[in-house]
Amino acid sequence: MATDAQTSRAVAEQFVERLGGQDQDGIQELFAADIDWYVPGNDELSWTGRRTHREEVAPYFTTMWPHFVPGKSKVVLERVIVDGGDVMLLGVFTHTVASTGKEFTTPSAMHLVVEDGEIVRMHLYEDTLSVDQAFDTA
Repeated sequence: MATDAQTSRAVAEQFVERLGGQDQDGIQELFAADIDWYVPGNDELSWTGRRTHREEVAPYFTTMWPHFVPGKSKVVLERVIVDGGDVMLLGVFTHTVASTGKEFTTPSAMHLVVEDGEIVRMHLYEDTLSVDQAFDTA
């Protein structure tokens, strides 16, 4: 079902706010029961890949966040583009990997699709080579 831009923007703003607060349960609440979630990356990074159910959203964050040094992450949201149920979040992520001490910065785009006030799709686009190199211990 089509969703108006105002609803999509409100849901996206809640997503960004909860993401900034590392509220994995609050983020999960924004998703529909069945989802299309994709985060590309090296299979050795356990949080990458596909997810298809709401219950998989919070574990994504609780698996990923401990790999970064607390207080050393920065997310700059540069632009939000809304077209009906489609939302593009454009920004830059900077993180320091806990196991290697390496910092990486990657431009990112996150495509959310909102239907009936819930997120049904989240696809992340980022520089996966930079991420992979930051986790490389060599």
